[in-house]
Formats: sequence, C-alpha cells, structure tokens
Amino acid sequence: MLTQSPNPKSENDPKAKATGSLLYRPRRLRRTGALRRMVRETNLTANDLIYPLFVMEGEGQREEVPSMPDCFRFSLDLLLQEVKAARELGIGAIALFPLISPSQKDNAGTESYNPDGLIPRSVRAIKQAVPNILVITDVALDPYSSEGHDGIVKDGIILNDETVAVLVKQALTHAEAGADFVAPSDMMDGRIGAIRNALDAEGWINVGILAYSAKYASAYYGPFRDALDSAPKFGDKKTYQMDAANAKEALKEVELDIAEGADIVMVKPALAYLDIICRIKERTNLPVAAYNVSGEYAMIKAAAEQGWIDEGKVILETLTSIKRAGADLILTYFAKDVAARLQA
Repeated sequence: MLTQSPNPKSENDPKAKATGSLLYRPRRLRRTGALRRMVRETNLTANDLIYPLFVMEGEGQREEVPSMPDCFRFSLDLLLQEVKAARELGIGAIALFPLISPSQKDNAGTESYNPDGLIPRSVRAIKQAVPNILVITDVALDPYSSEGHDGIVKDGIILNDETVAVLVKQALTHAEAGADFVAPSDMMDGRIGAIRNALDAEGWINVGILAYSAKYASAYYGPFRDALDSAPKFGDKKTYQMDAANAKEALKEVELDIAEGADIVMVKPALAYLDIICRIKERTNLPVAAYNVSGEYAMIKAAAEQGWIDEGKVILETLTSIKRAGADLILTYFAKDVAARLQA
C-alpha cells in the first residue's frame, strides 16, 4: 500500500520551506485559534453589555414584539426572572423601557413622574430581587406622550424648556425609586445640566447620568416604537434629534453634555455611526456607550430566519465592531445570547 508522505511545504507546517524572502509574515500570528486569541486587539465580554428590557403592566405576561423576534415585553413578575437570568450570565446592567396604557398618556407626560408608576415600581422590585445589578432608566416623554414625541407639543412644535422641567421630575422619581443611572434620551437642550443640578440638590449625588449625547433622528428605531407603541402621531423627530449627515455636531453635543455633568456619553444608533463612536472616543476620557438599536437587531434576525447568514457569528462580529470602534459599553437586545455564547 502506498502512503503519502507529509508535505513539507504545507502552510500549516511550522517547518514549511519559504518560497520567497519575506522578512515578516503577518499570517504567523493567525496560524491557530489559540494564537489568534492571544494577540486579539479587541475582546468582547459580558461586562461590556447592557441589556434593554421592556416592562408592561399585568401578571404572568410575556409578549413577543412582532418586529423583534425573540424579544419580549414582560410583566413585572416575569421581568424579575429575566433580570435574574441576565445577572447569572454575567450581565451587570439593564436598561428599562415601559409600555404605557393609552389611558395614562397625555401631552405633558404626567405619568412619567408618578412615584407609583410602572418604572418606579419596577426599579424598586429589581433592586430588592437582584440588588447587585445596575438599573438604568430611560428619561423621556415619548412612552408617556399622547403625541408620541419626546417633549411637550404646542402648535406642532416640541417645546424645549417646558419639557426639561418634566424630565427633571421624572429623573428625580427614578432616583427616589433606586435607579443607579438615569438616561435622558430625548435630546432636549440643557437637560443634562438641569437633571444633574436637581439630583444633587435633592441629595442624589451618586445617581449617574448616561446621556444620549449623539442621538440621531434615525430610521433604525422602527421596531422599538412598535415595542412601546410610541411612534410620533405627526411629523418626525428631526427638529430635536440629530441629522444623520452630521459628525462635527456630535462632538459639540458630547462636549455640552460633559460640561453639564454627564458621567457616560452615548451614540445611538451604533452600526451606521461607527465613525461617530470613534471620533467621540478620541475626544473624551469618559466611558462611551453605543446602542445597537432595534432596527439593527431586526435586520440580523430577518436575515438569519432566511438562512442568509450565520446568526451567532454575525452577532459577535457586529458587537465586536462596535467595541473596536471605541465603545466601552454596548446596549443590545442580543445581550443574553452573547453572554451565553461567551461562556461556552
């Protein structure tokens, strides 16, 4: 029987003979999985992840968001189970978003600062059940607004200063309930400074602000608005959220938020704005967060359902790209899935 002798020129053979006079071969550092991991420049971990969660009234309720497969709205009792599962996977923080009944919505967003409202009750329950997880609360009026906008509306115009006064009340209510961070996502001018001053004046000096500093008026938010029934009833959000074409403006927004007392700054969305994440990271020593938003999530899910991509590999590549661009923290609906994969 003939046997095949080893090929000394195999590219996987450490003794392979050189066919040229290359002094440096980058492929030497790619030869095995262990070697690639050893020299890897960007490492994604569960510590990088913040898990956005949707909470609703009721008991024993779990509703899948139609445009976000495998993503659910939870009643508070089941939300607590989800938070515990996330913490067991090593996820250190969650971000809460409420589904509010239409009967509780008005133009002034008064339900947003109800101390017995859905978010304050949820925060208190989470801090009691899972005290070692960080709770971040969304501060904005759109879930509570009968108009679906992030601010109070008058004659078709979203009012800035009047809205900021309500956001301050909302932030104080969340702090009182036990939130670790409040996250103003509205993009009203001056709201970071107003909230910081109010928190400090009321003694909440250790409650942090995660500022949605560079939040673009993006088409990627559609599924999120489906999840919370919070789409604008008229027009769009381009008079207060950023133009997708602007980069320098993002730096200005970040500088203003830092000057007003932000502890963490954020870019939203992430994938179409990796350049913005990179620019901001180069300009600040504060932690930079990025939001891997609902539209980005839905596109991966849709392509995976068609069999066009390997879902797991694309998720990890996507989140790694966000971190590589400069994000220290990533809000993502894939958080539990990713944390489990990283443990495997």
